Amino acid sequence: MLESLLRPQSVAVLGASRSPGKVGHEVLANLQAGGFEGAIYAVNPGADEILGLPCYPDMSSLPEPVDLCLVALPVSKVEAAVKEALAARVGSMVILTAGFKEVGEDGADLEARIAGLCQQHRVRLMGPNSVGLINAHHKLNATFAPVMPPVGGISVISQSGALCVAILDWAASQGIGLGMTVSFGNKADLNEVDFLEALARDDETRVIAGYLESIDDGERFLAAAQEAADIKPVVILKVGVTAAGAKAASSHTGSLAGADIAYWAAFKRAGVIRAETFESLFDYAQVFAMQPLPRGRRLAVITNAGGPGIMAADAAEGSGLELVTPDAATQEALRAVLPSAASVANPIDVIGDADPDRYMAAFETIQTSACSDAILVIATPQNMTRPVELAGRLAQAHEGKKPLVAAFLGGDRVEEARRLLTSLNIPNYSSPERAVRALRGMVDYATWRHRPPRVVMRFPVNRRRVERVIRWHRRMKLRQIGEVEGKEILRAYDFTIPMGRLVETSSQAVEAANQIGYPVVLKIVSPDIIHKSDVGGVRLSLATAEQVRDAFDLLMLRSTRSLPEARVRGVYVEAMGKRGREVILGMTRDPQFGPMLMFGLGGIFVEVMKDVTFHLAPITADEAMQMLKATRSYSLLTGVRGELAVDLEAIAGGLQRISQLSTDYPEIVELDLNPFIVGQVGGESYVADARMTLGPQEEE
Repeated sequence: MLESLLRPQSVAVLGASRSPGKVGHEVLANLQAGGFEGAIYAVNPGADEILGLPCYPDMSSLPEPVDLCLVALPVSKVEAAVKEALAARVGSMVILTAGFKEVGEDGADLEARIAGLCQQHRVRLMGPNSVGLINAHHKLNATFAPVMPPVGGISVISQSGALCVAILDWAASQGIGLGMTVSFGNKADLNEVDFLEALARDDETRVIAGYLESIDDGERFLAAAQEAADIKPVVILKVGVTAAGAKAASSHTGSLAGADIAYWAAFKRAGVIRAETFESLFDYAQVFAMQPLPRGRRLAVITNAGGPGIMAADAAEGSGLELVTPDAATQEALRAVLPSAASVANPIDVIGDADPDRYMAAFETIQTSACSDAILVIATPQNMTRPVELAGRLAQAHEGKKPLVAAFLGGDRVEEARRLLTSLNIPNYSSPERAVRALRGMVDYATWRHRPPRVVMRFPVNRRRVERVIRWHRRMKLRQIGEVEGKEILRAYDFTIPMGRLVETSSQAVEAANQIGYPVVLKIVSPDIIHKSDVGGVRLSLATAEQVRDAFDLLMLRSTRSLPEARVRGVYVEAMGKRGREVILGMTRDPQFGPMLMFGLGGIFVEVMKDVTFHLAPITADEAMQMLKATRSYSLLTGVRGELAVDLEAIAGGLQRISQLSTDYPEIVELDLNPFIVGQVGGESYVADARMTLGPQEEE
């Protein structure tokens, strides 16, 4: 519990200052100006009184142990001050001072010592390098920020102090109400997970908005974010992912994945709405705080101008919302109240000379119609529009059964109306596209909230066979598991694997081919050759013993010429499978969030278009099917232009099996089934090629 930090009954400013502009002065002034109703103590041995408050020489001189101690001292004095505060039995502590791990090794050591001291005394620490915190409902402004926004239902957590100040300034200028605002800084102790957990339980917080640069414990974050999202919307702007995503990877899956992909997958699993920009962070937060969730994805657009209506329609189609044409009864009702030139389709164009009466007639008709789940009202400031009157009447008429958003377009002529809309809990956006994007976020969240229970299927497998393969590779100090042993592992997880045999001579190759039956495939086998086709290491559709013998000799010659140092184990002779649709199934293990599964169509769709989807393991059958549907090329699997549909259940089942494999064996850090050949429904689907990578052993 963080009661003493978030809802203190007494606050001490250790390092209070008489000089305006200094942190110790500004935070003390903000505590007073905010109307904090508890006790405020100024601590400074060099002053008798500051801002009308008596000043105490040290923490031990205070008349009572305080709930919250704010440290605003030079970095050189912070450690001694922390010891002093801990001795005075403070409940919690915020270090506003900068100059710790963000400046180098010495600062990091100092930060670690201070965090250790607080841990020993079981005192929770926020910061250092923090702007402080606000609890507007508690009249607590324990920051040195220059502005205080109105009270509202959006609570903000921010890793960046500077951005936190920008958020406060922006919210104040827009009239957006905030509840708690937390600048947790360097995360020496308290971090984003602690505040997610606290805000999830805070009844006055309707929406949690966050700015994060790093997440330290992916598993704990996922659990906390999902628990919070089950109660209220969580919107997060996550930055700092591009450079972190660059890494060497031997598999297609690993090379296509990265830190940004991992965060997208994690947020999707946890029900977090990810904001891609600072602007969209509050576009989402506003609509969640002000409007009810939609029951579906059908959007009705009311506009007095054709162009913005088309913009909204394009944005809706592009984001997966539906613009459904009103039913006959609704269209008849609209025709009764609109001019003959008006459009009663969707968008509903009330035409340019519409006054508030005409707008309201259309709005009230659509609001009571069962043909939509959300309403967007677009207004351009023409002579008859009277934006302020329209804003007030919309808010008064809105029944709150479906979300209503506005896009009052223009400048000074709609500024007063925009402010009125915000004050009346109707979010207004500067463009139709932003309004539609915000509604799409609501639809995504509402869909997630109504998701079916997650039931992860467990398949019967032969773990002993897998462990034998992994032990052998560990003993040989090999991290790459090639096709032969990789398929042995997959066979243990009940994948269909064509009959095959590893051989060392051309005679053995012919003997194997005769046993398996023609036609066959020959592939070079070497722990040093990861991509066999790059060195001409694969020969297909061999139909005779002579072709097999020649292919064996050719493969050995090519591998020697291309990679003379490669350790060649031999050649793999395998039955030539039936033709089918080539797809790729894969897994790469993210250091924060664990195994991420990947699906995509093979060939150009992966290599060039990068048309792939990712999902965190473990996955359910429904989530596996969602992965297929999330690709742009999904229609090719279902059958288009005369092609037959493939066995989607076989692909979904394969994804679930590698999901189980990756959770059963954390030492497998990458794997590719590329290609996985999928037949028609009821036909054969099998693994044509596979490889895996083990993580480093501890002694490495």
